[in-house]
Amino acid sequence: MVVKVDKEECTGCGTCVDECPVEAIIIDEEEGCAVVDEDECVDCGACEEACPIGAIKKEE
Repeated sequence: MVVKVDKEECTGCGTCVDECPVEAIIIDEEEGCAVVDEDECVDCGACEEACPIGAIKKEE
């Protein structure tokens, strides 16, 4: 599965960045939202659970 960030919903709060155990997420300052490095992501779901507005979802 692949983790996707809904850029229209994401507020760039950084909660997902703090929860990611492999540091695969950054906040893109230009776009103001989270960006997941799919090569680094281990698909653990921590970011999806941590997102307070549900802007991160696993997609198949």
